[in-house]
Amino acid sequence: MRTVRLFGIVAVICLLVALGAFLAFAPGHVERSRNAITPGGPFLVSDDAQALHDTLVVGDWHADSLLWQRDIGKRGSRGHVDVPRLIEGGVALQVFTAVTKSPAGQNIDANSADAFDNITPLAMGQLWPPRTWGSLAERALYQAQRLHRVANRMPDRLRVITSRAELDAHLEARAAGSPAVGGLLGIEGAHALEGDMANLDRLEAAGHRIIGLHHFFDNELGGSLHGISNAGLTDFGRAVVREIEARGMVLDLAHSSAAVARDVIAMTDMPVIVSHTGLHGFCPVKRNFEDDIMRAVAASGGVIGMGYWRTVLCRDTTPDAIAAMIRQAVDTVGADHVSLGSDFDGSVATSFDTSQLAALTHALRASGLDDATIAKVMGGNMVRVLRARLN
Repeated sequence: MRTVRLFGIVAVICLLVALGAFLAFAPGHVERSRNAITPGGPFLVSDDAQALHDTLVVGDWHADSLLWQRDIGKRGSRGHVDVPRLIEGGVALQVFTAVTKSPAGQNIDANSADAFDNITPLAMGQLWPPRTWGSLAERALYQAQRLHRVANRMPDRLRVITSRAELDAHLEARAAGSPAVGGLLGIEGAHALEGDMANLDRLEAAGHRIIGLHHFFDNELGGSLHGISNAGLTDFGRAVVREIEARGMVLDLAHSSAAVARDVIAMTDMPVIVSHTGLHGFCPVKRNFEDDIMRAVAASGGVIGMGYWRTVLCRDTTPDAIAAMIRQAVDTVGADHVSLGSDFDGSVATSFDTSQLAALTHALRASGLDDATIAKVMGGNMVRVLRARLN
């Protein structure tokens, strides 16, 4: 009996050790495989390009870094974004977007809202609080909490921006020599509201200011670009859009159906964004809205954030390829309506991380864009939209 009991104790200990090892190493392995940096660099950065880059207000509309189990206050050995690498890359403004649901078998053509959710096991495996395991709203709130914790720990390196006054103060500090990054919070899909407008109050209070209506599946607001219905806005969707406009938030059409995009533009009088995308005329895939919708976004005073990954580029993810797409986007919608929307840390492979953004400035100069246009694309247009929308 004593031998059996001892064997049982040893078995339990071995199980706990195995579980601990899994929890310690598996999430990092998953992220390393999902957010790879492909071989190709280092990339050329001329002295003139670096000098220009050092004068720019650089801003990026979309990174999913808060989804992963690492401290973004420290320089990481995996992924694309953290505060030290943002500072190295000269980034002034970074939107951190909360991912709350992602369907198994995710693709750009058609996904069911009832598909197995990949974020649930990720939340459990990364030991997120149990309240997040069954609630999309709590997942968005928890990711906001994570960013605030880093900012509170290192206020000279990261500030969370929630208002126009905070934005202006941050940019004034940057102009005076501060290296700090301004972090903004958003949600990738308003399914995080769980059909309840009261959750928009909670997300707003937590600091979320950029509201994406959809991700890879249809939700209570209407159809996704990658869903089943291809529908426009529902009544609830229209109510949420009206609240976003009234509250001084930024509305993001990335992943929404073409019908939803047209409905939003028709019913609002504000600049809207497509935070991370490509140009259909450059890469004709379903992931990229057709150019007429992008022109309508531009006509609203909004911007399209150009992505860095293969699906939206239709080619390798080099700075030269991204610059070529940006150059065509400028020709298509105008210099005032193109921004950066990397989708860094969004389960994408890129050939560089955020510390190497000067290589994109070099590539944009090599593409023939003038310095004034480069300044708009790299962050000036983003600042204009934020100033127009934040209260």
